[in-house]
Parts: sequence; structure tokens; C-alpha cells
Amino acid sequence: MRAVRAATGALMASSLAAGTLFLAVPADAVTVDYVALGDSYSAGLGAGNYVGSSGSCDRSYNSYPYLWAARHASGFTDVACSGATISDVLSSQVSALSPSTTEVSITIGGNDAGFTDTLETCVLKGTDECLSAVSGAESFAKNTLPGRLAQTYAAIHAKAPNAHVVVLDYPHLYQVPGDCLFGISNASRSAIDGAADTLDGVIGNAAARAGFRFADVRAAFDAGHEICGSSTPWLHSTTLPVNESYHPTAAGQEYGYLPEFAASA
Repeated sequence: MRAVRAATGALMASSLAAGTLFLAVPADAVTVDYVALGDSYSAGLGAGNYVGSSGSCDRSYNSYPYLWAARHASGFTDVACSGATISDVLSSQVSALSPSTTEVSITIGGNDAGFTDTLETCVLKGTDECLSAVSGAESFAKNTLPGRLAQTYAAIHAKAPNAHVVVLDYPHLYQVPGDCLFGISNASRSAIDGAADTLDGVIGNAAARAGFRFADVRAAFDAGHEICGSSTPWLHSTTLPVNESYHPTAAGQEYGYLPEFAASA
């Protein structure tokens, strides 16, 4: 036993001297069974390098779920899908969960609130029409979305009772005032960012009531990486293909979403 202690002590001393200490742990203590749920912001639309088998769901190998899973997960299932609503999560995504699931991530609610249609109105029509569309989206977010989110989070907990769940939100799209020479007015840009705050507030409150972790990505994108913000935006403006517009780039997934998820996971 003295020899064993001496050898162990020497190993620890040399490891600490090198700045690293490796401890043997049981394999089941580090098993991470991770399931990614949600809409295009989880799927990685806009980040390129798409998973061929994901079809119109546009799942990207550059998305934060794939990036995190590659480093931390023993098992990984990605069912996030572009265009997904809460109904889609309940009908076709939560079935991927099980009592063995240990980690779950989700972004959802933007499509339910009609933000895609709202942005289309703001881009194609005038400021008055934009502000009206934003107001309608905010009303839905405040009055209808909380109940739908509560139903979703309850379903996640029922399917994966042992999982640690992280709910992520949506970034501000625009820096106001910004460097964009063309496009929608500053009033419209401010209204869109304000609607994101309303939506994110609703999502954060619902996550807290469910006992889930809430990861807020707004500050990361606000540091000069919004549309009109700098030469290194992490969000697409109007682009081709059109469906990638107003979604995070590969950099937005890696440097905006991934650190916030990793800090909460």
C-alpha cells in the first residue's frame, strides 16, 4: 500500500506540475445523451455545411448542437427543424426524448409568433405596416405564447424526466442606429429588436416556471455582431437563398450560441 500511495503521489505531483490532473471516473458518470429540439435557430439554417439527410429541416454541422455534441456528448440526436412551431415539437420532436436523455436544448416560439411574416412585411412594405405587424406579433407573444410554451416544456419533462434542459432565445437582429445604407427604417429596426425583447422575456419566464435553464444570447450578438453593426456580423441580412435571411451565420452559431449553451449545459 505504501508503494501504491507513493506512486499515486508521484503521478499527481507530475500532473499538477504540468498543469493537468486526470482522474479515473466510471464510464457511466460521464455519459451524456443529448437531444436537440427546436426551429431553424437550433437547426443551424444560415450556417451552411448542411446535413444531407436532414432535407428541408436544414440541419447544419456548424450549428451549436453539433458543435457542442462533438466535444461533450456520448450520444446525440438532432431533430431540430427549420420552420418548426410548437405544434411540430409536440407532434414530431419530443418523441426523440426518453428517460435516458440527460441533456436537451431548444429554441422555439418565433415561428408561432409569426416573426417570419413580420420581417417580410417590414422588408417589403413601409414603416407603418411594419410597426403594425410587430405589434401583432408582440400581442401574440404576450397573450398566447406563454400557455403554448408551458405545454411544450411540460411535455419535454414528461418524456425526459432526468434531463437537464436549456432553453435558448433569439438575438436582436439590428444595431440601431447602424451602418446600413439601405433597407428598412431605424424605427422599424428598433421595433423588431423590441419585439425580440418581448419574445425573449416570455420565453425566459416560461423556462423559469418549468425549472429549466435559460440561455440569453442577446448580449453576445449585441457586441457589434448584429446586422448593420460591424464588418463582422453574425447574422445574415437579406440574402440568397432567401430562407437564410435573418439567421445566424456559422460564426453566429459558434461564437454567439455555442458559448451561451455551453455555459448553461
